[in-house]
Amino acid sequence: MEGQMPEDSSRIAKVLARAGVASRREAEVMITAGRVAVNGKRIDSPALNVTPRDRISVDGKPLAAAEPARLWMYHKPLGLVTTTRDEQGRQTVFDALPDDMPRVMSIGRLDLNSEGLLLLTNDGDLKRRLELPSTGWLRRYRVRVNGAPTDDMLAPLRDGVKIEGEQFQPMIVSIDRQQGANAWLTIGIREGKNREIRRAMDHVGLSVNRLIRISYGPFQLGQLAKGAVSEVKSRVLREQLGETAPQDDEVAKGRKPRPAGLKPAGKTPAGPKPSGQKPSGQKPQGKRSPKPDNSGPNPGPRPQRTNTAPRSATGRSAGPGKGMPGKTARPPKTKR
Repeated sequence: MEGQMPEDSSRIAKVLARAGVASRREAEVMITAGRVAVNGKRIDSPALNVTPRDRISVDGKPLAAAEPARLWMYHKPLGLVTTTRDEQGRQTVFDALPDDMPRVMSIGRLDLNSEGLLLLTNDGDLKRRLELPSTGWLRRYRVRVNGAPTDDMLAPLRDGVKIEGEQFQPMIVSIDRQQGANAWLTIGIREGKNREIRRAMDHVGLSVNRLIRISYGPFQLGQLAKGAVSEVKSRVLREQLGETAPQDDEVAKGRKPRPAGLKPAGKTPAGPKPSGQKPSGQKPQGKRSPKPDNSGPNPGPRPQRTNTAPRSATGRSAGPGKGMPGKTARPPKTKR
């Protein structure tokens, strides 16, 4: 249709992606293969705008109405490929998902020998949006390499390198610990090129023997069990997809996972307190300065106490009537 298009019109591939049929690119392939019909006429070009009044079918079946965009977190185990079907007959991520899951697409990929957090969605537009480097979300990985890396060795990766003619953006790389012949690193990337981390490590003389994605933007793997799926609440999804993506540093480390990928709530995680500190028994409010800690040894008598026995200079009770109700405390003896 030439000239001005209706305001409610959209490209046919976008409509198919929004309905969860496939990603926009995959939908274009389906169209050129002649699998899509509009108003009973088969089309072979994605250069077509449609409106809600058009009747669309895929493989002879009417296109279902678009559902609200949904997002799931999945802990991908080793040995699964992130494709809908595999030419070599290997098990795919989608084969391993629970039976009650709707049709979903992966946001990005993790290769056969990689594990960790994989985001899944029913919405092709959401998939495309979260995969774009312009989204700016950092993907963090725990990486075990064979060798003894140094900061000087990793410096080129922090500056950005060109590998086989392909430019890699600067990475965030830190050395966590050396463990025998291996070392653990934490690596953050924003692009997600094919086998990006493995190729980058090879470039500086290190071999990756384990790779675990621990976060994708604000969504964290946490303690999500291998093979488990957890849906992100729609409210959280709306918050995180605002115009400004949250800073990854806001995601606290070591905190128990929130199945819905919540932002940190600002509460202290459960667990033992640092040594040398006692619980105050009172929750801090706002950003007020904490009250002085008088929980050290021999803090001395409290001035308001009137129903307990006095204490001597050593801090011991001066008599047997300590803490008994109805007794009036005797005045302390004058020190001679």
